Formats: sequence, C-alpha cells, structure tokens
Amino acid sequence: MSQAATTSLDGSPKLRLSFEAGTLLVEGLPEGDAQGLPGIQFDFRTRQFRAEAIWYRTVVEHLRQHRIPYTDDARGYDPVPWSIRIDKEPFPHQAEGLKSWWESGGRGVVVLPTGTGKTHLANLAIEKARRPTLIITPTIDLMNQWYDELALSFATEVGLLGGGSYDIRPLTVTTYDSAYINMERLGNRFGLIVFDECHHLPGPTYGLAALCAIAPFRLGLTATPERADNAHTQLDALIGPIVYRREITQLRGRFLADYRVETLYVNLTDEERFRYERAREVYRGFLQDSGIDMRRPNAWSQFLVLAHRSPEGRQAYLAYREQRALALAAPAKLNLLARLLDRHNGDRILIFTHDNATVYKIARQFLVPVITHQTKTKERREVLLRFNAGTYSIVATSRVLNEGVNVPEANVAVILSGSGSVREHVQRLGRILRKSGDKEAQLYEVITRGTVEEFTSNRRRQHSAYGGE
Repeated sequence: MSQAATTSLDGSPKLRLSFEAGTLLVEGLPEGDAQGLPGIQFDFRTRQFRAEAIWYRTVVEHLRQHRIPYTDDARGYDPVPWSIRIDKEPFPHQAEGLKSWWESGGRGVVVLPTGTGKTHLANLAIEKARRPTLIITPTIDLMNQWYDELALSFATEVGLLGGGSYDIRPLTVTTYDSAYINMERLGNRFGLIVFDECHHLPGPTYGLAALCAIAPFRLGLTATPERADNAHTQLDALIGPIVYRREITQLRGRFLADYRVETLYVNLTDEERFRYERAREVYRGFLQDSGIDMRRPNAWSQFLVLAHRSPEGRQAYLAYREQRALALAAPAKLNLLARLLDRHNGDRILIFTHDNATVYKIARQFLVPVITHQTKTKERREVLLRFNAGTYSIVATSRVLNEGVNVPEANVAVILSGSGSVREHVQRLGRILRKSGDKEAQLYEVITRGTVEEFTSNRRRQHSAYGGE
C-alpha cells in the first residue's frame, strides 16, 4: 500500500496520523525513512509506517516541537467539559496526588493505601483532564462499584464493557480482560485511561490494554505496586512513573483507622510434627538430588516438571502438599480461632485463609458465611451487604477479598494462612482500615511454630505497615 501524498498550504509535505487495530499509522513519509519519528518503524508487510498506539503522544509532541505539519485522524474523540456534581473537599493526600500527577504531564502512578479515596482522586483527574475516559478494573465486582460511583459523580450516562455488557460511552468502565480484547477497536476513543489496581497491568496480555491505546493521559492507582517478578518496572512505560506515594503509617489515625497487629503461634502435636518432618525430608531430599534451588527464578516450574516424570518425583510432590497442609491448616489454628471469635464477639470479623478447603471447614465448624472464587456474584454481593449491615458479623474467605471490596465496618481480621506475598498481606490489612467513626482495627496473624510458615511470615511482613523497611 502506497503512502498518501499530502501537502501543507505552502506546498511542503504534510503527514497524516491514523489509528488501525491498536497501532498508529503515519502517512506521507518517504518509503523506508521514518524521518526520526520516535517509535515509528516501516512495516514491510503493508509498506506503511506504524508504531504501537501508545506512541501517539510522543509522536505528536515530536511533530509539534519540530513544527512538522500533520493531520490528526488518529484521535477519535474531542475534549469533554466534565464537572463533578458532588461538592466534596479533597483530602490533602488526594489534592497532592492530583497535583503531582498533573504536573507530571497527566501520566503516572499514584500509590495510596486502601480506603484513602483513590476513586475520588480518579474523579478529580477525569474532571481535570477533560477527556473521554476509560476506567479499567481487575474484576466485575470492582467494575460495578466504579459504575455506581461514576454515575453519582458525573451527570452523564456511564458505559459498561464486560460482564455481558457492551455499551461504549465517553465515560466507560471495564475490566482488564475486556480491555485488552477490545482495545484494538477502542484504543483511539479515549484521552484518559485510569488503570485501577494497576499492578495487574504488566504482562503480555493485560499490557495490550495500554500498548494498543493512544490515550495521552494515563493514571495508575494501587496500594501495592511492587511485584515479586519485578514486572512493576514496566509501569513506567505503560502508564508513567510513580508520581506520588503515601503509606499506611503516614495516614493512620486521621484518614485510616488506627490499628494493632499481633502474631500468634500454635504448635503441631507430636504425631503431626512427625508427619511434617517426614514429609519435609522427602520433599527436600528430592530437591537436593535433582539440583533444584528454590531461591532461583522458575525453580517451582522446574520442580513440577521433574515431579511428574518419576515415582520419586510424584512422592516428593505429595510430600510437599502434606507438609504445607500441616503448616497452613494445623487443627490447633481452628482451636485458637474459636477463642478469638469469643474474644471479639460483636465485632465485624474477616477470616482469611490460603485455601478453599480450610474456608469450608471453618464454615461447617463455626456456621459462618464464606466467599471463595466459586461463590456466585449475586451470593457474594448479598453476603457483603449483610456483613456491612451487621446481619452477618463474620465472613470467611480465601484470597478473593484481598482487593476490590468495600467493607468499612470490618474491624478485625484473622489471617490463618497466606502466601509469602507482601502485597497480599498489606491488602488484607487494608480491608479493615477504612475509617468508620473512631474504630481501632485489629489484625491477627496465626503461625504454626517450627514450620516453613515462620519464614513465610517474616518475608511477607517486610512492609512499613508492620514495622519492616
């Protein structure tokens, strides 16, 4: 396909920008010569100059800086005079975060703890940018929460993309799953994209939600940007750098509930200890014989591959499962849980575990409602509504309530088991820190002494909220 020949009024070549399937096309350049335009490469398949759509802003700024005439047919939107109809004075951290983001060119990540008003900050950014806006969330539940908030805040119809809905409007909310699938068609229709819980974005699939969009303004929101795989370093290119950050310890008391953290220990019985040590010896022996160092990247994948190639490997995998179950779901933990529930009778309590089996065991023993990934959306919503209303005082869950749920009345969290992720631990603490009157929150972490869980606990508590660095 030949390049279009366009000229400016004085007869000099004039470039034309257009959007095609998640990419930015530039017409009017000499074949094979990108003329120094950033990100632009010659596509020999179609004989066109193109770049990922994310280069749109950089290319336009380059053209303007060098006074190169161009026609912009890539942008499929016009400015919108958004106005928030709820008059609410922003908290200092919200105003500071907005100011830092805007002074950074309307690009970047704002890091604020759960419960400190990231949604209102996003509303302020939408009003400030005055551009059609797409909000991207990790779950359907969060998408619906954002929909309700946006409908209250702005006098306009709010679009929905996901969960069976396909209604695209200048103000639309969607999920990461729907965004990356549809961005090749919608990537030129929004000037601002808000990436909620933006630590989900990096990766070859969700990352397309950023790469295939021209949006010159981008706002990332998260309480915990860091990832164990270091993929958070991609956020600088996909959204922008961290432009503002406040931690739980800086906002506790005034903007978050004050809180206490207590680590409690339980012991294995003699019979359980024997089984634990025997299983651990089998598992670690296989690792040593196979030359697997679990501190190295991809070691877990290597173990899984080798474990299914021999009877010894399968025995080692079963041993791993047994020693892990004994540590994370020790019967003594449920006995301690019973005492904690008695101690906090009348409080709103969230119980977290690492696995569904323990959640259902808690449900049967203590007759409390549970939420897992198997819980249907309507049932989950009903449980949370009754919990916030006080009809239910206790809810047990595995990992699905780590983020994206509003339970302001919750004031006690009991972590019976979890992963070694700092993010998971901070998110679980965040569930009970939303300000509600003068409440003081209490988090209990229950650890099986003398097991690998002690090491896991020390690793995941390395955050300022727990007194770590």
